[in-house]
Amino acid sequence: MRVVFINRYFAPDISATSQLLTDLAQRFVEQKIEVHVVCSRQLYGDSHAKLIAEATIGGVHVHRVRTTRFGRQKLLGRACDYLTFYLSALVSLLRIVRRGDVVIAKTDPPLISVVAACVTKLRGARLINWLQDVFPEVARALQPGTLPPWLHRCLQWLRDRSLQMAERNVVLGERMQRHCLLRGIPPSKLVVIENWADDTHTLRIDSSANQSPTTQLRAELKLTNKFIVGYSGNLGRAHDSTTILQAATLLASNSEIVFLMIGGGAQMDALKLTVERYGLKNMVFIDYRPRESLADSLATADVHLACLLPSLEGFIVPSKFYGIIAAARPVLFIGDTDGELAHVIHRAGCGYAVEIGEAAALAAHIETFRTDTALRLEAGARGRRLFERQFTIDAAAEKWFAVLAEVSQDQSNPSLKINASEKQDAVRIGAG
Repeated sequence: MRVVFINRYFAPDISATSQLLTDLAQRFVEQKIEVHVVCSRQLYGDSHAKLIAEATIGGVHVHRVRTTRFGRQKLLGRACDYLTFYLSALVSLLRIVRRGDVVIAKTDPPLISVVAACVTKLRGARLINWLQDVFPEVARALQPGTLPPWLHRCLQWLRDRSLQMAERNVVLGERMQRHCLLRGIPPSKLVVIENWADDTHTLRIDSSANQSPTTQLRAELKLTNKFIVGYSGNLGRAHDSTTILQAATLLASNSEIVFLMIGGGAQMDALKLTVERYGLKNMVFIDYRPRESLADSLATADVHLACLLPSLEGFIVPSKFYGIIAAARPVLFIGDTDGELAHVIHRAGCGYAVEIGEAAALAAHIETFRTDTALRLEAGARGRRLFERQFTIDAAAEKWFAVLAEVSQDQSNPSLKINASEKQDAVRIGAG
């Protein structure tokens, strides 16, 4: 079996889509599947990076194509980067893809599934779309009026056609699945496989501990005796920084509490400037940490923040949630309290959810976790148990193997053989 992935980023890039793709590609290689990845020569945080065109990383054959390098700052420049990636990826896929291959298209850049659908049709290959978000709906939710109605409808139609042409479309949750059903995608072509955290890059705390953990990052930042509220990853247009800033302001008089903001993104940069302007002392900003340091950085915080604009429910799922619960930390989610992630947190008892703008409630929850160590540790332990049941790379890989087995109808590979009942459990709509 040959599998060809397409996504703008791959290892050594540390963006979420790259890490997930790298994890899964490596699992496929371990099962003797030949894996190719078509991606760009850039890094998520460095559009001017010049990675080599051809490489083999962990047994994965990586094909990096040329694109423009305007980066993510300007909409027009980003559009140029997308367009040149579409064209270069099309040429590369036509060169690489053979009859019978399985092509797995992610959603960076948006609508790359349209390119993949054309190639698989021409080459007699099979297509699986792996939806990390839903475009153009995300664009309309974030920037209303950016796309004229006629263009929005056209892009939706193209996207829907590429989903209908696929053998399977892997979505991240029930709300995303529901949206695809409403768009006319057949239920038989939709499979829910949630994202995950790689347990080799997380670190659990001892449930019997009664003090903040000792980590290298705490020592480096001289925060050993502080109660740390962490945010790790991208803080972009899909997220909310205002509620975080307001909660930090409310808690500024408590010198024991520090907000540690790790990562980047449009809102992270703006938030940092605001904090500097007003001289807020309880917020610390550092750049993305290397993946090999992720265990240490996730363990550094006592509690972690996650957020998502309510208008994006069903279109995006915050992937940082999985790393938080893998590290056995409570989650404080800012977004739709009736949303999918809020329901998961509530059912598991692994944290709290507050609406955007409810800074006082967020500050109160932070104070509760700071003063009630037993509650904090129990919430973290519950999150860890949820992770072990549902959100490991092993669990996700088994579901992916089941999807490949159905799509390829290739039972010659022992790694893909599962009995009928296991297959039904693994790929049922809403599985997990």
